[in-house]
Amino acid sequence: MKSRSNSIPPSWFTRRRCNDRTRANPWWGVVAFAVGAGAAAAAAAPAKLEDPAARAALPEFKTIPAAKTADLTPALDPVGSAPLFSRWTRSQGDNGARRYSALNQITRDNVRDLEMAWTFRSGDGAANVQCTPIVVDGVLYAPTPGRALVAIDGATGVERWRKQLEAPRPTRLQDAPARRGLVYWPGDRENAARILFGAGDWIYAVDPKTGGAIAGFGEGGRVPIATGATAGGVVFQHVFVTSGVLGDVFAYDVRTGKALWRFHSVARDGEPGAETWDGPQSGANGWSGLSLDDQRGIAFVAFGAPRPDMVGVGRIGDNLFSNCVVALDMVTGRRLWHFQDLRHDIWDLDVCAPPNLVTITREGKRVDVVTCLGKSGHLFVLDRLTGQPIFPVRLRRAPVSKLPGEVTTPYQPDPELPEPITRSEFHPSMITDRTPEARAFVEQVVARSSYGFFEPFTEGKPTLYIGSRGGAEWSGAAVDVPTGRLYVTSNRWVSKITVMANDERERDPRQLASAGEKIYAQHCAACHAPNRGGVGVAPPLIGIKSRLKDADVLALIATGRGAMPPNALLNDEQKRDLLDYLFRRNQPPARGGKAEASAGDRPSYFFDGFQFLVDHEGYPGIKPPWGLLNCYDLSTGKALWRVPLGELEALTTQGVPKTGSQNLGGASVTAGGLVFVAGTEDEKLRAFDADTGVELWSAKLPFAGTAAPAIYEVGGRQFVVITATGGGRVGGASGAGDAYVAFALRN
Repeated sequence: MKSRSNSIPPSWFTRRRCNDRTRANPWWGVVAFAVGAGAAAAAAAPAKLEDPAARAALPEFKTIPAAKTADLTPALDPVGSAPLFSRWTRSQGDNGARRYSALNQITRDNVRDLEMAWTFRSGDGAANVQCTPIVVDGVLYAPTPGRALVAIDGATGVERWRKQLEAPRPTRLQDAPARRGLVYWPGDRENAARILFGAGDWIYAVDPKTGGAIAGFGEGGRVPIATGATAGGVVFQHVFVTSGVLGDVFAYDVRTGKALWRFHSVARDGEPGAETWDGPQSGANGWSGLSLDDQRGIAFVAFGAPRPDMVGVGRIGDNLFSNCVVALDMVTGRRLWHFQDLRHDIWDLDVCAPPNLVTITREGKRVDVVTCLGKSGHLFVLDRLTGQPIFPVRLRRAPVSKLPGEVTTPYQPDPELPEPITRSEFHPSMITDRTPEARAFVEQVVARSSYGFFEPFTEGKPTLYIGSRGGAEWSGAAVDVPTGRLYVTSNRWVSKITVMANDERERDPRQLASAGEKIYAQHCAACHAPNRGGVGVAPPLIGIKSRLKDADVLALIATGRGAMPPNALLNDEQKRDLLDYLFRRNQPPARGGKAEASAGDRPSYFFDGFQFLVDHEGYPGIKPPWGLLNCYDLSTGKALWRVPLGELEALTTQGVPKTGSQNLGGASVTAGGLVFVAGTEDEKLRAFDADTGVELWSAKLPFAGTAAPAIYEVGGRQFVVITATGGGRVGGASGAGDAYVAFALRN
């Protein structure tokens, strides 16, 4: 049967004039998608199941049309492009998040002669650092596991200075200095140069020569950020903009630290987009980063999923500006346009990478665009000034919810071009055939699970999809500026998520908190939320009694896992009290009546943490490749090549072809025709041919590389430096460490 298809008319894209004398082009787009049920109507409905027959009566596909070529934004050459791409003054390479270097001393022909030039060990602990260093006048600036910022001689690896930051207890995600990056501002006639980065609840400005605080910036060289620091910011004229780990975007005067404006990533009452949320909510945080069009003064911010993950009964609606790229005027903070990937995301499929600024060719015309990358595996290419897609966006009818009180959106993206980085939909044909035992084990798991195109959750039954560690990741993509090619790493891991009804009632507020609840509030609530519902990547602890034993929790407290550090502060009695609280033992009387509802009289649910489909030996439960490096021609939307990234040596010794591995690091590309990338479980830095994807060189690191490489030059010698601290989600056999490693050609 032929599928019915409707086209979303171009009038859904509306334009308005932006009166800004700093712009050469006065026309700016405001993009709004009206697909999905209204939040207000859904909020008034009682908790019941959606009607699958009504959903099935809708057309199977709708299409958001591509922008007409004549309407696309003409390309402008980047300001000072030659020197711009010979420096690395921002963790993403430049303000456009391109991670491209015009240096070409290292080439396809001589990369085999690359050797370790120096290794810097911070000596202040071992922890997963996810920040790419910046380089200014031959000096590297980078964070350490021990919460310091260091300056390192780029030629020798010798430390020049160290700025130690306070170490709060317990530590939170935002407490890692320069967690997602840092940036250099060269100063002006009246104001000294400075390094800007976030740590904890502060934005710091320090002297590049000494590490001392910039006295005129806020109080003592720092200013508060209300939602916690995370991303490396951008500077336009005298405006510094960055995003918060718990939401919103903030602008400061780079000279004084004065707060200039704040953009709400979750629209509030009276603001556009507020109608897409059912009451006050959270999430939609710009945790991965942002980019800047230097000539037009536009910031492009990537926003993640709404919260809570996996459960949307308390946030019915499309949930703007979650899962969006949002374009903001750097001077005023005004929203110019937005583009949303998923609507009402209940799968944690963030738009998760700093948008890349790219120039491509369409029908012989050079045009400026920006990317939108998601864990969903979607790659969108958008006009820089309007947000309209360069390629048509196909929307596909999505299933109704199977949870009472949940309301899914009728359509989700199912794009054809650009070709997806990966498809989020799992199918049994993907089940591993590594060994008969592995296949049989995974088949049993799949048989008792749900799966399909944006399959909603069923209470107590696992749902499988390629997602929360699939598609693109926070490490983002690199751009070969001359050709407009995009290089993006990706994962193919199947999430296995189970949502369950919450029957754990909270303490009657008239009763005193138990000793365990007090310990939880002091040591755990910052990451796992006061209500145990989880924050960001920290999983919920509701229902932990059904999935873990006392010994499991004690082991996690002692060793930590992923972003969770070990806790050596609790004595045995405190640990017992904490476990009693988590396992709901010996607690004060709860509130009377039924279990707490998440919104009004709606049911309350929680999920069992971020689980994955693996076989009986812990390998991914689908056929490889499990990790990829992908190259795209963004002018056509076609993938030019894809190659496995990473090697599992235990499988190689068994004769298994290279599978690729879980990776979190990201690539950088050079004018020498090379793509450098680490981030893999095998703890290697690799160089690939940018044209063909052939691996040309690799080197073992002391610990796994955990960020994208930086490319720089000192004294006429080109270097490639990688953050090699291991730990985190990728791990590696060596565990966590404290190294930065630089490579150069043999002298």
